Amino acid sequence: MIQPNDNILIGLSGGKDSLVLALVLAAYQRKSPLPFSLSASFVDITGGSADTAPLQAFCDSLKIPFFVRPYPILSILANREERSPCSFCANLRRGILNDEAKERGCNLPALAHTLDDAVETVLMNLFRAGQFKSFQPKVWQSRTDITVIRPLILAEERRVAKEAYRLSLPVRENPCPFSDSTERKKTADILRTLYAGNPEIKYNIIHALEYLNEENRWTGTSSSAPAPDNQIALI
Repeated sequence: MIQPNDNILIGLSGGKDSLVLALVLAAYQRKSPLPFSLSASFVDITGGSADTAPLQAFCDSLKIPFFVRPYPILSILANREERSPCSFCANLRRGILNDEAKERGCNLPALAHTLDDAVETVLMNLFRAGQFKSFQPKVWQSRTDITVIRPLILAEERRVAKEAYRLSLPVRENPCPFSDSTERKKTADILRTLYAGNPEIKYNIIHALEYLNEENRWTGTSSSAPAPDNQIALI
């Protein structure tokens, strides 16, 4: 996933996942025989009013350069009627992070998606677009000519949360007013209900992603319904 002399830009939201990601990459950098550099970028969705001092101190403790990119995403959402504000915001933030990576000569943005995020995305794409797929652990984006990595993709969110709590990391409260009513939140609630009966479901879904094959694909069938075109972003 990481090659010698890579210049990695961590998307640091201040949430537990991105803080643990920064911690893991900093620890790996100290012990890895491969030379690579790290920096972190925080997209301030309030447009510039977020208190970033705790994140600055956290990055200083890890000797990671820290940058802030103000962008009024909350104001933009307030004036739009987005069906999926979470996806809209995520796409904007990824675009901003990619721009910052290019400006700073970073070839590898790192996102803090966990195994739970990947499984949720599978179900969201299945329900909304009739497609069984999720984002990749490492993917090259042809449009931006940037490769994105997700080092925590096989880590369960509960384990990440436990580690963030154990280490008393400076987790920021999510300022987004839509965070409790998004499709992702609803999908996560459905999955939690399923996990109560079978905790292995999330691993079975990931296994299915890894072993999709033509043999089990339906062929020679037709549907009167048009193919949906509202899949969740996979980058």
